[in-house]
Amino acid sequence: MNIFSFFSGAGFLDLGFELEGHYDIVFVNEFHKAFNDVYQYARLNMELPTPLYGHHVENIIHYVDGTHPEMFRDLMNLVNESKERALTGFIGGPPCPDFSVAGKNRGKEGDNGKLSQTYADLICQAQPDFFLFENVKGLYRTARHRDFFESLKQQFRESGYSLTERLINSLEYGAPQDRDRIILVGFSKKTVDSMHLPVENGVLQGFPWLQHQLYNLDEIKSLPWPKKDSYREGVQTIKPNGIIEDLTVMHWWSRNDVEHHPNRNMYFRPRAGLHRFVTKDEGDDEKKCFKRLHRWRYSPTAAYGNNEVHIHPFLPRRISVSEALAIQSLPANFVLPDDITLTDAFKTIGNGVPFVAARGIAETIYDYIHHYNPQL
Repeated sequence: MNIFSFFSGAGFLDLGFELEGHYDIVFVNEFHKAFNDVYQYARLNMELPTPLYGHHVENIIHYVDGTHPEMFRDLMNLVNESKERALTGFIGGPPCPDFSVAGKNRGKEGDNGKLSQTYADLICQAQPDFFLFENVKGLYRTARHRDFFESLKQQFRESGYSLTERLINSLEYGAPQDRDRIILVGFSKKTVDSMHLPVENGVLQGFPWLQHQLYNLDEIKSLPWPKKDSYREGVQTIKPNGIIEDLTVMHWWSRNDVEHHPNRNMYFRPRAGLHRFVTKDEGDDEKKCFKRLHRWRYSPTAAYGNNEVHIHPFLPRRISVSEALAIQSLPANFVLPDDITLTDAFKTIGNGVPFVAARGIAETIYDYIHHYNPQL
């Protein structure tokens, strides 16, 4: 299957589809050049192919607002060519702080909030065979934003798409991070009919959301995770009993060998002294700013903007780029270029979809198609 990626960032969502094995990323769109530079650098390091239709560092709004008709025409030519070759999907997660309580919370009228409408408009005009829309849970659960989400779904249905949705958490897929996201998947009427996918009242039936989830969220949250321990610089501690080691920060840091990763020395140095870095308990992440991670627990959401600071569990510093990448469950050979600014590095990491969650969703979509089309 061919994938057109929008709001690609450093490409964590794309990588999940790419490494699942049944998808090719053929088109990449990202507005911020620094993020696209990361995308290209990381994939070169991983020896992954260049997208067939290239990288497009341009504003997605111009595809649909009528000011650059040639952009939409060229995109449609590529989409139609792709659909002749293979099943073709759009994937993307529009920037989401306008729907996040922890962010700007301006809703659909915010600059970023408007991009969700833009992405929906693009899908409905370009008519890919299927699409994936990813966003924060605020769009799904906050009353003032839910109406907007419902209006997007109605727009998709009126454009011929049958839908399925689920609020997922990255922990369910094995990432060491408590991160909720709403995932909306749609298939066009033509695809539904040709692939004999079951639909009832515009809803895809039998979509196997749980098939690639490794853990149950309620069971995870009920385990006796450690709360707080006194900060002890450089001191090793024993893993407590009764927890899932694979969901701990320490497991992923060891797995990715973050101490020898090329991005290990990329972290912010404090300007106001070390006081908070040597007095805060390990695991004290109750406040928005200066959250000290616990090595034997999963991390809070990897949101490294909005004044959030995540501190190393047993060293007097902020976490490094290599450590943040591991919290996002990236493969150990995913590397950021040395010349990226720390601000851009942590922003693009925090914006990304955890890799194992992305791969699990890609597997779920493929399994759904394959179940009704075993010849594929």
